[in-house]
Amino acid sequence: MAENNTAPLTEAEEAERLAEQAVIRREKLAKLVGEGNDPFVKVNYERTHSSGEILNGFEALEGKEVSIAGRLMSRRIMGKASFSHIRDRDGLIQIYVKRDDVGEEDYAAFKKDYDIGDIIGVKGYVFKTQTGEISVHCSHIEMLTKCLLPLPEKQHGLTNPDIRYRQRDLDLIVNPEVKETFIKRSGILREIRAFLDGKGFLEVDTPVLTTLEIGASARPFKTRHNALDIDMYLRIETELYLKRLIVGGLEKVYEVGRIFRNEGMDAYHNPEFTTVEVYEAYSDYFKVMELVEELYVTVARNVCGTEKITYQGQEIDLKAPWRRMTMKEAVKEYCGADYDSWASDAEARACAEKLGVTLEEGENATRGHVLIALFDAFAEDKLVQPTFIYDYPVENSPLAKRKEDDKLFTQRFEYFICGHEFGNAFSELNDPIDQRERFVRQAEEKRAKDPTCNAQVDEEFLTALEYGLPPTGGLGFGVDRLVMLLTDSPTIRDVLLFPTMKPKK
Repeated sequence: MAENNTAPLTEAEEAERLAEQAVIRREKLAKLVGEGNDPFVKVNYERTHSSGEILNGFEALEGKEVSIAGRLMSRRIMGKASFSHIRDRDGLIQIYVKRDDVGEEDYAAFKKDYDIGDIIGVKGYVFKTQTGEISVHCSHIEMLTKCLLPLPEKQHGLTNPDIRYRQRDLDLIVNPEVKETFIKRSGILREIRAFLDGKGFLEVDTPVLTTLEIGASARPFKTRHNALDIDMYLRIETELYLKRLIVGGLEKVYEVGRIFRNEGMDAYHNPEFTTVEVYEAYSDYFKVMELVEELYVTVARNVCGTEKITYQGQEIDLKAPWRRMTMKEAVKEYCGADYDSWASDAEARACAEKLGVTLEEGENATRGHVLIALFDAFAEDKLVQPTFIYDYPVENSPLAKRKEDDKLFTQRFEYFICGHEFGNAFSELNDPIDQRERFVRQAEEKRAKDPTCNAQVDEEFLTALEYGLPPTGGLGFGVDRLVMLLTDSPTIRDVLLFPTMKPKK
């Protein structure tokens, strides 16, 4: 950051300034090392307070000696005295450095050898300036780490998204509001765990590396285990292991897990992301709906202070009950197509063609495939307020239990907010014979679409089902999308500390 208030620099001028400053700072480092003051050998600086503790506890701390440390963010040199600001984990606090108090030698070093961005330690007493700003009057100051690269010029700032995402460390330094997003993210995860723990769920960890590529639609990342001489895959979900734990009698489990999918990237997708999957024995998808409503309201209230939030200018009310619609009802409402009026698959395909919707399955598309395609095309982006869409066709729900009164549909729901899917849930399929048939069909379809894939059936999971999975309700939702919602962030990259980026050449 610049020490003087000047007109904003052009990009070329800023690049030139940064290059010049980098040279000057290395020269200062060489001088310090030559004088026996290497700033990289300091260890264990004892701090008594943070900036927030001083600012919030001024009445009790006024006149008391404190020791603080942080990054030097501004300087205003005034001859024999200087005002500066340092930033620590809590924010900014002003320091007052006077030659007569710190000594002539240390004050001269502060003026000549210190730069914006250096990490410094300060001891002194707490006071309030004539302008009313709570500050620390320094009695001792020392450099703890030399910053060799200059920070972006204050007026020019750091706004380039590519640089911000690639250099999140720099982004956090110069854009302090970014820190608040990740503090809130931590709070959201803490509240999710507290909620589920309070409901009697057990948090578990399951393998990230698996030995087979399952038939699910997501494409995995492939790697090689040298010792075993086998291909392995980074997991695309945690579901099957967690349901095996239900078989084993744990009954209520959840996992906060990192998931990896070898797919494209956009505002809502990153190749690696975080999910929460929750499973409860003797539950069903309607009970899971109630769990979702209570979870979202609890997290929003505890993190944001209210269940009414604003996302990208749209007020969202998370208060229960949320709207509930079957997929058939949603399609009929938003595009007029009536599933129950289709007498055959051909008639359904004709309806899709009339509405201008291309079917991925082509002439093999069933009524279920058409319903899904029409929902994606006409209904999903209309679901702004929290909405459960339930009773999905069996064609895209290989792990969900069929409805008793209509075997073409499953006991599955997804929930949508602001036109995007936020979570997915089932009454879990626990019939091992039906599950095997669906797995085999899914693997065959995946291999037919991509001959290079090695989609297989998870025989260990099917064996577990044969021992008996009790009636179970299951839920999976993306943590990153929830954080986006509760921090009003427009893209998933804003809520990932280090999003996936294409390497620079």
